[in-house]
Amino acid sequence: MEYRLSERAASLTPSITLAITAKAKELKAAGEDVIGLGAGEPDFDTPEHIKQAAAKALADGFTKYTPASGTPELRAAVASKFDRENGLSYDPQQIIVSSGGKHSCYNVMMALCQAGDEVIIPSPYWLSYPEMVKLAGAKPVIIETADDTEFKVTPDQLRVTINDKTKLFILNSPSNPTGSVYTPEELKALGDVCIEKGVLIMSDEIYEKLIYGDTRFKSVANCSEDHKEHTIIVHGLAKAYSMTGWRIGFMAAPLPIAKAISAIQSHSTSNPTSFAQSGAVEALNGPQDHLGNWLSEFSKRRTVAHGKLMAMKNVNCVNAQGAFYLFPNISATGIKSAQFCERLLSEAKVAAVPGIAFGSDDYIRISYATSMENLEKALDRLAEFTDSL
Repeated sequence: MEYRLSERAASLTPSITLAITAKAKELKAAGEDVIGLGAGEPDFDTPEHIKQAAAKALADGFTKYTPASGTPELRAAVASKFDRENGLSYDPQQIIVSSGGKHSCYNVMMALCQAGDEVIIPSPYWLSYPEMVKLAGAKPVIIETADDTEFKVTPDQLRVTINDKTKLFILNSPSNPTGSVYTPEELKALGDVCIEKGVLIMSDEIYEKLIYGDTRFKSVANCSEDHKEHTIIVHGLAKAYSMTGWRIGFMAAPLPIAKAISAIQSHSTSNPTSFAQSGAVEALNGPQDHLGNWLSEFSKRRTVAHGKLMAMKNVNCVNAQGAFYLFPNISATGIKSAQFCERLLSEAKVAAVPGIAFGSDDYIRISYATSMENLEKALDRLAEFTDSL
């Protein structure tokens, strides 16, 4: 029988990383000493007090449906977080809790975009953004950036790309895959363009708490009331609390958009997992002591990794200001990213993510969310590999 898939399913680009991931698993299963630098999650465990809160909720029988957009307690905790940490005032009705930050992003696309719309995405980008846009029937429009501008899009680039079909601009700071962080002045300038042109901003802030040195986080929604009215913030607990498997994300939006997303979620997934939401309340309202230790360790790894990369033949790398990734430029090797990563895995037994997955074929992404021992060992192998080219 011939199965006819929908155009939206057929339009999706297969994940370029799947083949390398499968090959890495195959080599490990065969006893090879493969080191993975592709992790998109902290290597630390979820803090104990968060796990205990979820365990108590489970033991207490909190296992039934909750409101589709999240429990009142969690929506209030998210609203309090924005007020306390960001100086942003949201009514709990403007908060939607979803099954992960990715789900929050997807809901925004479903609520705002349709055939004929365009969504502006700076590259390098998180690989799911363009696919979500296509699933919503809209067209992703890519603005290319590079390491000579720290991978930041400029107001002039944004202004000339916007047209009467533009519905949304996606902003991700701190960035996956580059670790770049926009300054408050840069954020305001980009927001000013969107206000001028009547374009909404989806600000993905899931790496908010993972920043280093003198860098400070600011949301574009903080720049003015107009900026806030043009911004939908998507966020989650995965990165700063090592809760990737818990699947708890959240967003804050102008009320009409929040209501539309609530309706969409009620007909798709319904509520996020009940007892995971109890853990999420504890994550937001409870002690934050773990973060200082994590940031200290991430910062040490970042320093070591950046130093080793800069010492390598035919490699150059902007130092990340946030998240837990570095995005080295490998163009001087003369090899594009997919082939580079395939050979790196086969010849040096190191798994990295090709930059083409993020829209930038002259780069690779490495994650320093791994032990210092593994990181140093893997980067020494990478140095030997680049020397051999």
